[in-house]
Amino acid sequence: MKITSSAAALALVASAVAAPSPTTSEKPTKRQAGCASAVSLNAQTNVFKQYTLHANNFYRKEIEELAIPNLSDPSLEAAARKVADTGSFVWLDTIANVDRLEPALAEVPCNEILGVVVYDLPGRDCAAKASNGELKVGELNRYKTQFIDRIASILKAHPNTAVALVIEPDSLPNLVTNSDVQACRNSAAGYRDGVAYALKTLNLPNVVQYIDAGHGGWLGWDANLKPGAEELAKAYKAAGSPKQFRGIATNVAGWNTWDLSPGEFSTASDAKYNSCQNERTYVNTFGQRLKAAGMPNHAIVDTGRNGVQGLREEWGNWCNVDGAGFGRPPSADTGLELADAFVWVKPGGESDGTSDSSAVRYDSFCGKPDAFQPSPEAGAWHQEYFEMLLRNSNPSLL
Repeated sequence: MKITSSAAALALVASAVAAPSPTTSEKPTKRQAGCASAVSLNAQTNVFKQYTLHANNFYRKEIEELAIPNLSDPSLEAAARKVADTGSFVWLDTIANVDRLEPALAEVPCNEILGVVVYDLPGRDCAAKASNGELKVGELNRYKTQFIDRIASILKAHPNTAVALVIEPDSLPNLVTNSDVQACRNSAAGYRDGVAYALKTLNLPNVVQYIDAGHGGWLGWDANLKPGAEELAKAYKAAGSPKQFRGIATNVAGWNTWDLSPGEFSTASDAKYNSCQNERTYVNTFGQRLKAAGMPNHAIVDTGRNGVQGLREEWGNWCNVDGAGFGRPPSADTGLELADAFVWVKPGGESDGTSDSSAVRYDSFCGKPDAFQPSPEAGAWHQEYFEMLLRNSNPSLL
């Protein structure tokens, strides 16, 4: 996944409350998968106060079958198993990978919520190469009928399971900051139509929705706040203002600190143009703009790999940051009313992109001095990186 961007006064292209009322007819229990009756989530409340993020078996299998048998240091095994037991999101990033959804839903206890990333827009990640998708610009009908409609059908078949969706990382933020990239201009109409269709079609009683909003180093620039909020609000309204829409996901697959002050890049020469130097400030500041634009503004924040700061040369450097560590575990205890939960969206140990400059999907950001090298293709298991995340975890998993 690609994360952009850094800016001075304008963006430069450098290419995650009160407790809700009970929602099921019985007390949640871990003795069964799903609930005894249909789940009805109230998107006006923070559902993470009631439900624990589920540790999905897809990521668990990667850790148990790929990571643990190949650990260079056996003393890391206990920490690796802790990660396997930690709630994280399962990624539906191709039409074929929709097959992950059915078995993932079947294993979720009644008191847990399954996190799912919906990520396969035509012309996906228009300002990057490492995470380009399978669908070409213009294949919006395939996206709707073979991807979104299929996800909706599976979710409808599992009404007794709670689900939290992150909708299309990187898509709308790219339209705000990378409008001078031809690929993004070509993708714009499909992004807007596709995101609206996803929000409308996946507006189901057992689902709560969050749309991707980049991070403080992306839409948090002073010049990006208003147009960013307006872009996201247009998608929400184009979808018919869906009832199950809760707000935004920030820092997805990112590295930004939650509340470090001053922020990691507060001494940069262009820092005066960005008042959102950490994600806490960004959630508050951008949230105000979203409210003004007429959109729900609560947030979940990806803390999966932000345990170590001061590693990146520039804010826009997004690929396999060297020295990173697992961050705060999932929790609804954020200390901020607008922030519903810390969550692990990006599966730590899956690569952001290859460092092989001869590869078709090579992106120069994966060859920068602050990127871990060598690294495999985006999405492939990266054993050395996983072990680094364990060693550098903060709070420590060791």
